[in-house]
Amino acid sequence: MRRRPNPWIVIPALIAGIVGGALGWVVTDVSCRVELDGGVIANCPGWSTLFAVVGALAGLIGMSVVMVLVFRSLGEWRSQQGDEK
Repeated sequence: MRRRPNPWIVIPALIAGIVGGALGWVVTDVSCRVELDGGVIANCPGWSTLFAVVGALAGLIGMSVVMVLVFRSLGEWRSQQGDEK
């Protein structure tokens, strides 16, 4: 029997991925700023993009693992509660 994907796992994982990507972008962008001659501020969008993608993937995968484990443990707990009655 094949189960359908649970949307309650996907939604928090996507939110965590978006937050991880935004944090990766902001931290890298702020730490990479350099003031050039004439008061011009330069940054490195390539590194910021790379760390945004890495942060998004880390948040997405990490939250997915946590949510799958939570829902599995809840399922086991409910089945044990049903067996005891």
